[in-house]
Parts: sequence; structure tokens; C-alpha cells
Amino acid sequence: MKVIETKLKGCFVIEPKVFKDNRGSFFESYNKQKFENAIDREIDFVQDNQSISKKGTLRGLHFQMGEYAQSKLVRVLSGEVLDVVVDLRAKSETFGQHFKLKLSTENKKMLFIPKGMAHGFLTLSEEAIFAYKCDEYYHQASENGILYNDESLQIDWEYPMESVILSQKDRELSKFKELFP
Repeated sequence: MKVIETKLKGCFVIEPKVFKDNRGSFFESYNKQKFENAIDREIDFVQDNQSISKKGTLRGLHFQMGEYAQSKLVRVLSGEVLDVVVDLRAKSETFGQHFKLKLSTENKKMLFIPKGMAHGFLTLSEEAIFAYKCDEYYHQASENGILYNDESLQIDWEYPMESVILSQKDRELSKFKELFP
């Protein structure tokens, strides 16, 4: 497994070692001991989630606040997405900055997102199956989000914005500066 820290401290791109032969391929998608050694911290994932989204669907930018903040390990089981993370940690050197990466069936990359970051993704393929592990249970009262097209974040989603499919809830999210003045 190859682990690369992004410009957002504590946020890592994980590239599994893939074994290919005439039958197909095999890779270890998660090994607690190797994973924790690579990111140099203990993580106790307690919930797995999965979504299926059609092309142009944008989910996010979501996060949970306070004691229910979540670290996530995200990956694509089928298809391709543009994954985006925004640093919400006020004392961080990269506060308010974002990192983005294409995750796909083909590249098999995963992204570890520590607590204190907002997360979202945009489906680029006809359909994508997206899976993620969380180290804290979903807690509705702690749920929050930032509007995906907030000008202050300057996120280029690399997709025609007039074609984006959003939930009503995601259309009504707050702007970054409203939540973090």
C-alpha cells in the first residue's frame, strides 16, 4: 500500500497494491493494522455506507460537528467520481482550502479524510457506487454542510454546473463564511 499525505494535513491518498494475472486482479482494500501504521493513528471504524449515483449527481459538501465529527475512508466500487475535501479546522494552516482527486474503479485509489473536514463528490461516470467507512455513527442533529459552489472556496468541479443533479437539502446548504466567519 502506498500512502501519500495531501496538502491538507492528516488527509491521505491511499493506493493499494494490485495483483493482476490472467484471471483478473486482487487487492486488499482494508487492513486495520497496515492502515493505522500508514497514517500513524488508531481508527475505529464503526459504520460503512454506500451510495449509488447517476452521472452528474453531486453529494456534499457534508460534515458532522462537535463530538460527532467523523473521519472517513472513501473509495469507488464502480465508476468514477471527483472527490473534494475542504479543511474546516480553524487552527490549520490550510483552513478553508480544498483538495480534490478522481477516484475510480480503474485507479482503485482511496482517500482518508480526518475529522474536521467537509466532504463531497460528483459522479463523472454513467453511474458510480461509492463506499465509505466512518469512525463515528451518523448523528442527524450534528449534520451540517457547505454549498458546493460557494465562491470563497473556488472549487472547480470540472463538470458543467448547469447539468449537476442536487438534492433539495444540498441546494440549501450554508456558505462557508456563514458557518466560519
